[in-house]
Amino acid sequence: MWRSIKKYLLNNRMNRNGINTLLTGRNTLCHPKQVVPFQDYRKHTPAAFNISVPILAIQKVEAFDKQRCITVHWDDGSHSQYPYVWLRDNCQCTQCFLSSAKARKLPIEDLDVNIYAEKVTLTDSKISVVWPDQHLSEFDSNWLKIRSFAQSARKEKQEQLFLTDQQNWGSQLQIPTVNFEEVLDNDEVAYQWLRNLRQTGIVRLKHAPAEKGQVAKLGKRIGFLRLTFYGLTWQVEDKIDASNVAYTSGKLSLHTDYSALQYPPGIQLLHCIKPADVGGETVIVDGFHVANQLRQVNPEAFQLLTSVLVDFTDTGVDSYDFSLQSKQRIIDLDHNGKVVRINFNNATRDSVFDIPVELVHPFLSALKDYMDLMYKPENIVSFKMEAGDVLTFDNWRILHGRRAYISAAGSARHLEGAYVDWDEAMSRLRCLEQALYGNK
Repeated sequence: MWRSIKKYLLNNRMNRNGINTLLTGRNTLCHPKQVVPFQDYRKHTPAAFNISVPILAIQKVEAFDKQRCITVHWDDGSHSQYPYVWLRDNCQCTQCFLSSAKARKLPIEDLDVNIYAEKVTLTDSKISVVWPDQHLSEFDSNWLKIRSFAQSARKEKQEQLFLTDQQNWGSQLQIPTVNFEEVLDNDEVAYQWLRNLRQTGIVRLKHAPAEKGQVAKLGKRIGFLRLTFYGLTWQVEDKIDASNVAYTSGKLSLHTDYSALQYPPGIQLLHCIKPADVGGETVIVDGFHVANQLRQVNPEAFQLLTSVLVDFTDTGVDSYDFSLQSKQRIIDLDHNGKVVRINFNNATRDSVFDIPVELVHPFLSALKDYMDLMYKPENIVSFKMEAGDVLTFDNWRILHGRRAYISAAGSARHLEGAYVDWDEAMSRLRCLEQALYGNK
C-alpha cells in the first residue's frame, strides 16, 4: 500500500583577471551618523521620529573580474560579495530607480547579464562603479550591508521581513492579552500586538465596547478588511436556515476558516458582544505544533497530508450567492519543508475526492491521526470569551472550535467577525517598526 502512496506522492569572462584593492586611506574607528526623518503615517500619530542610524564602515573593496563580483571587507571583520550583474540591476541612480516609489526603472530586457566593471572606487562609506558604457552606479555602505548574500545575513534579513521564528505552544499557553483601545491609539502597543500575533498566532484584546463595529476599527488600524461572500463583517449567531454551521448553537469541531477559497484569509478577528449563558467555550490548537508532532510520530501520515490535494466546497447565499471549489493540501510546506499553512474544515471537505481509490483509506486514516493528536489534552486550550473580548488569530495556523451552547430567547450568544490578510497585517507591522525604530 505504502509503495502506491509513494508513487503518487553566469558565463565567466576569461580575459580580465586583475584584482583591484581599494583602501579608504583613513581611520574608520569613529563612524559618522546620519539622521533619517520618519513622518507620521496616520492622522492620530502626531509626532515624526528622528532615528539615528550608524554608518557602517568599509575597510576595503576588491574587484574580481574573473568571478564578476566585488568583495566588500567590513570593519567588523566580515566580508560580502556582490555580483557585477546584481549591482548593475540594482543601480540606484534616477535613471534606473524611482526613489519616490522605491521601484526599479531599469527593464530586465536592457540588462547585460555578462557585464563587468570598468572602474570601482571607494570614498568614505560609498562605493562607485563605472560600467563599460560609462554609466555610474553608487552604493551606500548601509544599503549594501543589509543586502549581503552571506547565509547568516540573508537569514537575519528574512526573519526581519517575515518574522519566521514562530513560537509553538500546547495546553500551557498563556494567551497574550492587550487592551483594545490601546491597540487603536498607541503605535507601540499596536506593533507588539501584530508581532505577537505573528509569532504566537493568537492575541486576545480586552475591554472593547460590547457593540458591533469594533472589528471594523481593527481592520482600519491595519489597513482594510478582507471582503468575502459573508460580507466585510459577519454576525455569528444561532440563525434559522443558517448559511454556515457556525450560525448554529451546536459544537464546532476544530477547523480553519474558508478552506474552500484557494487563498484563505490569513487572520480572523472575533469580537464577543454577548457570550452564551451556558456553554459556547472556545477551543484552540496550534496546528503547526501538532503537524510537527505528526511528522515525528507518523511520517507516512505526514507525507500524505502534505502531498494529497483535497477538494473543498462551499455553496449558499449570504451577503452574496456563492459556489466555491478549491483543492488544498491539509498541511502546506515551504521550500525548506517548514509548515506554513493548515487547510482544514471538515464541514466543507467535499465528498468529491480526486485521488486513486486505493489512497482513500490511508488518507482518511492519516487525517484522523492528525485530528486525534490535536485533541490530546497537552495540545488543546479551552476558555470562554467574555463580552468585550476580541480574539485575533492566525487562520493559517490556529485551528479553532466551539463547544455547544444553549440558545435562549433574549440572551442569545452574539459574536461579530471579520478577516484580514497577512499581506496587509505584515505591511502595517513593517510601517510601525520603521516609524518607531527606523532601520534597526
